[in-house]
Parts: sequence; structure tokens; C-alpha cells
Amino acid sequence: MASPLKCDLCGKPASVHLTQIVNAKMHKVDLCEACAQAKGVTDPGGFSLADLLLKASLSPEVQGGGGSSGGECPACGFTPGDFKKHGRFGCPQCYQTFSGLVAPMLDNMHKGTRHAGKVPEKALRRRSLVERVAELEAQLGEAIKSERYEDAARLRDGLAEARREAAAQTEAASAATPATPRR
Repeated sequence: MASPLKCDLCGKPASVHLTQIVNAKMHKVDLCEACAQAKGVTDPGGFSLADLLLKASLSPEVQGGGGSSGGECPACGFTPGDFKKHGRFGCPQCYQTFSGLVAPMLDNMHKGTRHAGKVPEKALRRRSLVERVAELEAQLGEAIKSERYEDAARLRDGLAEARREAAAQTEAASAATPATPRR
């Protein structure tokens, strides 16, 4: 038998399960009866999923609405209480103003606070080929300048091969991408 879900705030068995979809992303929160009542889940006007996601009850700087997380954004006037209420910031400056509030939340939700991004494997191969061509061109120029003609001949052949590979990859990529009709 599957183990019962635990409350996200205190770890007791959860009996209230909330799901909110914002910008096509689903956020789920599981609460025990006591935490659900303490957070005002039964009162639609007082409930904020952002508050739960921030685990405001465990974060002393968020309690009381203002706190040491910056008080108020100098650009737009948003407060941590506004963020808790609306679930988003008012302007780009808010991210710096409330960094003390955002960093622990992101660290808790993701692997870290810095986005590393992803690069498709084919793009990496193409980029390494382009870098190899540029490197070979530079080495060829140096070899010619210093009159090392045997090295220059080897570099020229390597450069021609690298350019053929790059052209073949570009051709394969364009053949794999279907043309879309224009309107």
C-alpha cells in the first residue's frame, strides 16, 4: 500500500490537497488539517499559494508583511506582503530588492539559484566545428607568416576537411527542418 502524503509544512499526514495552475505550470501543496486552517485555506480571501510555497510560517523575515527582505521595492513600491498575496513581483527591480526572500525559495524549489540552461547536442557539435575551423585558420595564418609551409599544407588540408564537415552538418540540419508555408 502506498504511504500517505505528508504535509508540506509540518510533515503530518496530509488531508488537504491543493493544485494551482499558473502560466501552464502546476503547483501542488499537501497540508494537514491544522496547517490548512492556520493558512486560511477554508477562507478563500485569506489563502495564498505563494505564501505556502515560500513556507512563510517557517521564514521569520516574511512574517509580519514587511521584514528584513527589503521592505518595499524602490521602483514599484511592492512589498513582500504583495508578493505573498499575488504570487509574483511588480517589476524586474523586485528580484534584487527581495533577493533575500527569493534565493531560499529558488534553492528549495530547484537545484540552485543560477540557471545553467541547456544546449542541444547538434548545436554543440556545430559550434565545436566552427571553433575548430577558426582555430585552424588562425594556425594556418601563423604558419604562412613564419614560413612553415609543410605545416601550412597539413593545416590547409585539415581546414578543408573541417569545412566539408561543417557544410555537411548545415545541409543535414536544413534538410531535417521542414519548410513552413508563409501566410
